Amino acid sequence: MTRRSRRNRRKQQLDEELLVALGGFLIAVCVVMAVVNWLINHWWVLVLAVVLAVLAGAGWWQHRTQQAAWKRAKASALRYGLAQLDGLTHRQFEHAVRDLMHRDGCTNAVQVGGRGDLGADVKAVDPFGRRWVIQCKHRKNGERGAAVGTPDLQVLNGTGRPVHNADVVVLVTNGRITQPGRDFAGQQRLHLVDRALLGEWAAGSRPLWELLKAMPPPRKPSALS
Repeated sequence: MTRRSRRNRRKQQLDEELLVALGGFLIAVCVVMAVVNWLINHWWVLVLAVVLAVLAGAGWWQHRTQQAAWKRAKASALRYGLAQLDGLTHRQFEHAVRDLMHRDGCTNAVQVGGRGDLGADVKAVDPFGRRWVIQCKHRKNGERGAAVGTPDLQVLNGTGRPVHNADVVVLVTNGRITQPGRDFAGQQRLHLVDRALLGEWAAGSRPLWELLKAMPPPRKPSALS
């Protein structure tokens, strides 16, 4: 086959492809025009479709609003007794602390404890914009278990602000805290939630920042401030 013949054949193929594309375009235009004409002649179908779409959207939004309200009501009613907290595993205890922070208004409270957590078991941002880092120390035997001492608080102090950039650094336990640990926490501006304070927080309706002393100022204005 000569070069001229190949060019002619290529041109013929291009012409055929162009005709096919043009035919497809014309068919699509005809279909669209037919649909438009049908809708013009049956305008009530379009109106009905719009009404149904609006009703469906309103129903979905109402359902979503009701679900959100139910979750808020459920969270606000959350209560724990000390005996109930004693019976949890350490991981469940972390989840309980997370849920209590969520109840208090920290909608982004998350449980992050685990291998390599660098002293943080729960993180949250309160309605005042303050960032919280909480270390949880669960004792199976409650107040009869081993007391939380200075070494645990030193780990938390070494990571709470420098690593996690927290405004409020807290240790929560269902057990006891040694006096040297309390002294160290006071020196380093660490907040302690011991068994007595945990019982008040978990069984009541006051947020934790109202129960703790010497809280840092809010980062942003809030409806609660």
